[in-house]
Amino acid sequence: MYNSVPLQQHALMSQYPSYYVKPVFKKDVQEEMIKSGEAQKLAHVPTRAALNDQTSSVYHDDIINVLINYVMKDGRKVLARELVEKTLEKIKRLQLERYHKATNIEDKNKIELNPRVIVHKAILNGKPLLQLSPIKRGGVKYQVPVPITDKRSQFLSMKWIIEAGNEKDRNTRFYDQLAVELIDAFNNTGRVVKRKQELHKQCEANRAYAHYRWS
Repeated sequence: MYNSVPLQQHALMSQYPSYYVKPVFKKDVQEEMIKSGEAQKLAHVPTRAALNDQTSSVYHDDIINVLINYVMKDGRKVLARELVEKTLEKIKRLQLERYHKATNIEDKNKIELNPRVIVHKAILNGKPLLQLSPIKRGGVKYQVPVPITDKRSQFLSMKWIIEAGNEKDRNTRFYDQLAVELIDAFNNTGRVVKRKQELHKQCEANRAYAHYRWS
């Protein structure tokens, strides 16, 4: 007897029924839910199993995990994770070297030693606010500046950082160059920030076509 369910519906099916809720694996979110009383409501509700990259460890970082996924090629996630970990280690070494070379206490206090903070700030500094979108009007394509979503903006920032890390000499390791680019972006300098500023300048030059967004 053949299964009467179409193949397309099989592709949309999940191993969990629709009433199963997603797991809450972050400790800070769990603590907030306990304080607000929401955790008690979910005590007896069926919950889905957490994914293999979802953990309550204090070392878990969503931004770092996304960066690892963008660095990964051909499904080699172990290699991508090692490259990002070596990048964080290199950032720590470079910042410590600058810290020990600084003679003034005020200069030392200005140097950020946490590589995770540097990565977060670098990605934030590289995020564009606008992008050019081709819109056809009267048989002519115009490059129209449009606002960009936060997810797309973060993707472009990480993409530019990785591309800048790949633009290196043959004798330079990828994670060494990536660490330098992240530190430059953290200080609001470097190729990534320059690329963002160039995109904003192009959007400013094409602002006369901005009204085509709504027409």
